[in-house]
Amino acid sequence: MNSVNGLRICFISRRFFPAISGMSVYALNLVRELVACGHDVTMVSQYRSDPAGMAVYGGGPPPGIPGAHVLGCESVGEQRINQGQPASFEHDLEVMVETVVREHRRRPFDIIHAQYGYPCGLAALQAARLLGLPNVVSIQGGDGHWVGTCCGTHKQAMLAVLGHAGALLIGSRSFAQEVSEHHGTPLERFTIVPGATDTQRFHPRSESTQGELRDVPVWLYHGRVDARKGVMELLDAVQRLVADGRKFKLRVSGIGPDVEALRSRVATEGLQGVVELTGASTYAEAPDLYRGGDLFVSPTYSEGFSNTLLEAMASGLPIVSTRAVGVVDCLEDGRDALLVPPKDSAALAEAMGRLMDDAPLRKRLAATALREVRELYSWRAVGRRIQGVYRNLTGTRPDTRWTHLYDPAMTEERADHTCRFRAEPHLL
Repeated sequence: MNSVNGLRICFISRRFFPAISGMSVYALNLVRELVACGHDVTMVSQYRSDPAGMAVYGGGPPPGIPGAHVLGCESVGEQRINQGQPASFEHDLEVMVETVVREHRRRPFDIIHAQYGYPCGLAALQAARLLGLPNVVSIQGGDGHWVGTCCGTHKQAMLAVLGHAGALLIGSRSFAQEVSEHHGTPLERFTIVPGATDTQRFHPRSESTQGELRDVPVWLYHGRVDARKGVMELLDAVQRLVADGRKFKLRVSGIGPDVEALRSRVATEGLQGVVELTGASTYAEAPDLYRGGDLFVSPTYSEGFSNTLLEAMASGLPIVSTRAVGVVDCLEDGRDALLVPPKDSAALAEAMGRLMDDAPLRKRLAATALREVRELYSWRAVGRRIQGVYRNLTGTRPDTRWTHLYDPAMTEERADHTCRFRAEPHLL
């Protein structure tokens, strides 16, 4: 067994670059931090390479990370939708488990850490059961918001993960409470570990002029173009502001399931001169993207813990967001951002207008947010907390008493086909 300062870690990722996702950013920075701390990391990452999958996130085989070993597992089972068949998460889960077992036999791991409760978390439980290794599962977004409320099969899978993972990491208390309400998981099962960002890469274009606006202010939305992120309400808010005679630009950076619907509305409603859809931006391009904006807006319905909010805070942008799960743990209305109810386009427009009008407010909110992100959300601090979880689990045996909840030999043919994710697996 290796010392805690030099563990062999298997990290199983739901999404990684070139897929454009907050999970990709999280995985990259966590693996970099673990390598910098002297650990030997193998990352096993799922990916899509079909046009349907790549249209939502981007995709293709994962790139390498200096100092780590990166392996791609193509989600062939999910891609069965292209042949008119239901997605087989079970096939892809089996491939992930086989990959972890093979790599362990080549060079034994000390611990398995999965990103996303299903399917990756379940793959971690099964690999840990077969290999006798401790495991950690991070609940990070849709796995907590929707998976397990969608069908009986995924309900049992999430109950297995939530009840029997060696440790459950989650980004915020409000998110933990939501998952607890869905599945009855005791709150003490969760270890709150917030997201983090690289405050060296993401910084204001000028701290001395923080909060100042161009003659025509530029609002930035950066993230998945998805109705669940509030993009349709954002367009409603833009309409209201334009009708009031406001002069500004909205730059929408990202791809997602609703990008064409948004593009169609922009054209139909004559907003081409106000709204710019720039498509996907790479992680390398992101710092300049933020510094090219004046203000940031995130009208999301819910988050696990938002990378884009942390990046906007570090970039010195005044923020308008929502009083939503995963946001209220990071931002407070009137202290470091303006927060409005989710799905309320009138309140969103009012807050955006207020922020454009009030220079002292912009400067105060942005300065507070910048100070907080630098103090609380650095990767060094967050990485240290995750390694503390590893330290507590190293050398322990996994809890294998979950097979009565979910049969590890489950096949797609035996699964609950009523699940909406069988037809649209990219939403999981």
